[in-house]
Amino acid sequence: MTIENRKANYDYFIEDKIECGISLKGNEVKSIHNGMCNIKDSWCQIQNGNLVVRGMHITPWHTSNSYDIDVDREIQLLAHKKEIFKLENKLKTDGYTLIPLKIYFNDKGKCKMLVGICKGKHTYDKRNALKEKQIKRDIERSYK
Repeated sequence: MTIENRKANYDYFIEDKIECGISLKGNEVKSIHNGMCNIKDSWCQIQNGNLVVRGMHITPWHTSNSYDIDVDREIQLLAHKKEIFKLENKLKTDGYTLIPLKIYFNDKGKCKMLVGICKGKHTYDKRNALKEKQIKRDIERSYK
């Protein structure tokens, strides 16, 4: 099961991508495995040398009653210190931000998050992207 942030491709220019592990608690893994997660309005931040995701909503598993976990808590991402240092240097330049692009399970069954180093688009950039997409569709239709 993969959970994608489609809004990120529309709102940002994605310049680089990094794969990170996710530190989850309790039944959050099962909820993510069944697609009960929303990363649409989430972002990443470097806090005290750690990579943290904010604004990510994980719906609690319906049969779980062991203990309650805050659904909108800060979730720590697992990355090497060198990668975090590179991200921190890149984020110091104006306009760059870290956006979660995708959550998926790798071949070993581990939950991973693909984080993108992004720069925001202006409204005219978004309009141009939509026009180009429409032109490509029209060309494909004309070939058929």
